[in-house]
Amino acid sequence: MADSAARLGLHASGLAGLHAHFLVATALHARSGDIGSFVTSAEWLDVNYGRLLRELVAARLGGLSVHLIDPAATPFSDAATTAAVTCFEVGTTSKVIRIKRVADTNALGALDDGRRLDRQRLHDAPRWTPLVHRTPKPPAGYVELGELCRVHRGAVTGANKAWITDASDCTLPSSVLIPAVTRARELFDAPDGILSTALNLLAVIDLPADLDGFDSADRARIDRFLRAARQQGIPSGYVARHRSPWWSVRLREPAPILGTYMARRPPAFVRNKAAVGHINVAHGIYPREPLTGPTLNALTAALCAAAPTAVGRTYAGGLVKFEPSEMARIHVPAPEMLEAMAA
Repeated sequence: MADSAARLGLHASGLAGLHAHFLVATALHARSGDIGSFVTSAEWLDVNYGRLLRELVAARLGGLSVHLIDPAATPFSDAATTAAVTCFEVGTTSKVIRIKRVADTNALGALDDGRRLDRQRLHDAPRWTPLVHRTPKPPAGYVELGELCRVHRGAVTGANKAWITDASDCTLPSSVLIPAVTRARELFDAPDGILSTALNLLAVIDLPADLDGFDSADRARIDRFLRAARQQGIPSGYVARHRSPWWSVRLREPAPILGTYMARRPPAFVRNKAAVGHINVAHGIYPREPLTGPTLNALTAALCAAAPTAVGRTYAGGLVKFEPSEMARIHVPAPEMLEAMAA
């Protein structure tokens, strides 16, 4: 497909779904005036590797409409997938494309209605789903989270079976056993939205790049662990092969606020008062400027209140995922409002 896309002057990602082949082939062989419709999964409206399809629909194929079926619906009884119906007319002179979200297949209708969006706007947009509904303006005094905080995904171990262990594991020095959130459930279940203790959490084995600082006894335990990891083939894993040295997971500093990023429910935001680490089951929220404890509490509460209306990427069955950049767009009170709330 890469060669075919190149003939159109476009780039094709190896991650693109099989339906991309059909749209590319249609763009190569269709003539002005040809009309058609595709029923595909809907992920291409938002994901990075869907850019090729968005460019085809917005420009070369002459998209007329896209009807997105609610991801929580089951458009096909024998497959867990999202669905979108895309209609096009090659060579159309229309400057708009209609986009509409419907509850289920029974609501599709004649496929000629929907919100009218400028074709060039769609061509330039990195995601299309947020354009389906008009985004309400934030309340006065609110800003995007990204203006106050950096949002970083958790560390990727590359092999949880090797790098996650019991916090009391006596086969390694306690200094390399970092209590961490390793399951999203640990945040969903946090009492009152506060992670106040590391009890019942597992630990990430976070070895430094330089092992020469350990005494002989601790270094012997670490060497035994590394030999066992080599025997399991851990260094040849994709993540381990792309970090140097392969044994150093490099957890970030504990984030004051942690947020889940994928579930069939709104994300949970939790105050990390226990100052534990986190892997890639959660995003860490780090203030750009120091915030007091009460202000952090107010920010966490504001995020929890905004979570039900936050816009992430929705997959089959209503699974919602938030990339760090998407979480950073959640609207929260400005610092002075947070301070007033904390007082």
